[in-house]
Amino acid sequence: MTPQLNTVPDDRLVLDPDIVIRPLADGDWDAIVALEAGAYARDGLSEGRAALKSRYAPGTCFVVEHEGRVGGYLLALPYPPLSSPDLSRAEEAGPLPPAATRNLHAHDLVIAEHLRGRGLGPRLLTHLRSVARGLGYERISMVAVRGAHVVWAPLGYQPRPEVELPPSYGANAVYMSMEVG
Repeated sequence: MTPQLNTVPDDRLVLDPDIVIRPLADGDWDAIVALEAGAYARDGLSEGRAALKSRYAPGTCFVVEHEGRVGGYLLALPYPPLSSPDLSRAEEAGPLPPAATRNLHAHDLVIAEHLRGRGLGPRLLTHLRSVARGLGYERISMVAVRGAHVVWAPLGYQPRPEVELPPSYGANAVYMSMEVG
């Protein structure tokens, strides 16, 4: 059964009474850093606070709030097409200004373990696509790690194996992109 979706005036998307997608706020970083480390440190893919914060772009970064606490997040930033941030370092100048590219890069998406299996990752990416369309982006890109390309392909993300990725993503990473439409 698909949960009923409701938008509210403060840019939150209510998925059910206890789960809300909302814009990332300054007070969310401790939870984001902890979720990111828990999801990626074991595989050597964890970036750390400075790199994560350097990828923050207002209006395109969101958290999943569950019972008043951060239970997931999505960091997306304007980024040149057919390229991706290097996990081993922060963006020196921060994200590009939105007018510099028509590509929005969904850089990092993590859902807390206790909330997995509810379709929240795809919901975040669907929300991002809607936001991207409203902001005039033409494409969304991402790098799928640990075999996740099979999860994102049904949402319309197409593998682009010709795109060379920084070694920090590991051997099995796949660059993917889709038209916003």
